Amino acid sequence: MHHHFHHFFGRHHGGGGLGRMGRGFMGGDRGDRAFGMGRKLASADLQLLILGLLEEKPSHGYEIIKALDERSKGFYVPSPGMVYPALTYLEEIGHATVEPVGTRKLYQITDAGKEHLERNRSVVDALFAQFGRIGERMDRVRRALNADEAGEESDLLRARRDLKAAIADKLDSSREEQQRIAEILNRATAEILGQ
Repeated sequence: MHHHFHHFFGRHHGGGGLGRMGRGFMGGDRGDRAFGMGRKLASADLQLLILGLLEEKPSHGYEIIKALDERSKGFYVPSPGMVYPALTYLEEIGHATVEPVGTRKLYQITDAGKEHLERNRSVVDALFAQFGRIGERMDRVRRALNADEAGEESDLLRARRDLKAAIADKLDSSREEQQRIAEILNRATAEILGQ
């Protein structure tokens, strides 16, 4: 189950996304509805999330990745290839400073970064709140999938098993039939996730 959530967001400061969570739930560019199916987290939003974390404490890049992982309970684990270019960009525009500490770099928010963060506080708060809600939802799904360790199968596990069997039965069906099934599954996924 967990691997389905691991592509999610795509580009860094050039414009839209983050990390390894491909078809995710985060909003696209500002005009899009946030966290919609198939959307990506805008690069500006990743930068704001990073500034929000740097406001709490100076951090190394890997600490930022870990903090986003923890806040989303494993739902959003951005790749270094997303976080480090965003940090470099924040440094270039004067929103963060970097200080070498041994072999690593410690990033701190600047006054300009704090001002930018304050102007966008509602966006940052909404993103972190959404991480929390998604994390709670994922926890519930994990609990349901691991339910009834005593041996009784939960309704959800039984439905999951039946769905897998039904899909396996249709693997040799026509392209049109496979397309029909894919549309059903996409609608079901959106409904389950409350999109």
